[in-house]
Amino acid sequence: MVEKLQKIWLDGEMVDWDAANVHVLTHSLHYGLGAFEGIRAYQRADGKTYVFRLREHVDRLFDSCKMILLVPKFDKAQVMSACVDLLRVNGMTDGYLRPMVFVGEGAMGIYAPQNPVRTTVIAWKWGAYLGEEALKHGIRAKISSFARHHINISLAKAKMMGQYTNSVLAKREAKLGGYDEAILLDANGFVSEGSGENLFIVKKGVLHTPDLSSSILEGITRDTVITLAREQGLEVREGRITRDQLWLADEAFLTGTAAEITPVREVDDRAIGTGTVGPVTKRLQDAFFDVVRGSDTSHAAWLTPV
Repeated sequence: MVEKLQKIWLDGEMVDWDAANVHVLTHSLHYGLGAFEGIRAYQRADGKTYVFRLREHVDRLFDSCKMILLVPKFDKAQVMSACVDLLRVNGMTDGYLRPMVFVGEGAMGIYAPQNPVRTTVIAWKWGAYLGEEALKHGIRAKISSFARHHINISLAKAKMMGQYTNSVLAKREAKLGGYDEAILLDANGFVSEGSGENLFIVKKGVLHTPDLSSSILEGITRDTVITLAREQGLEVREGRITRDQLWLADEAFLTGTAAEITPVREVDDRAIGTGTVGPVTKRLQDAFFDVVRGSDTSHAAWLTPV
């Protein structure tokens, strides 16, 4: 349950939480055309709050808008300022931010080019996406019967509202089966990603992850992990991963703004490695949290002060 805060940024104004309403004829509600982002802000060891990789997230938001032919009425600088201002107005030291660009009310039907393009930023308090125990001990996952969108059917690189129906169905299927998360294959049967996370495996000390030409979102936490891994001297290979390679991995983990770095201890009722959090996963977890919460200052460009 999202805890109600004081303000939401909507079309350039800070409005009261309960006043941030849209009409039921909002076009994006009916047809799913719109773009969004998920961004985290953390209080670090110095006591100050920083938004993690704010510019990269807003760049991706605008890239998504470009792909789906939406032109926001606010520029990148305004959206970034809105994110920072919203955290300040709501007195948040840690928080999750959701910028969103969507098509407002007006004409109905698939093609409604004159409807207003609206922009909002919402903030709320959100702990570990899959739970604190998941971060510490890992999760149980299931290969979904739902495949990730094919690159010629949808826009895998767009963080687009409507295509997340696919993820919702996969997640529901996994949860109803008693698992914590779903892992989707692509249309060719290769491992793609989780319902809302990128995926990595470790085999013989080498880090593997599906490449960007696959049906995956170009994750910002994914990029962070690749950077941190290479700084630690780990070899990182981007390419296709088969289901049996996943089953036989020494370690596996999911990455995402919400999920952060969540170990996977089991897939399809098969233990991954020893069925516990592996040493490479733990090293990368520690490095990541030292950047976002701790005292590591080697990536100051990733941190926007609030």
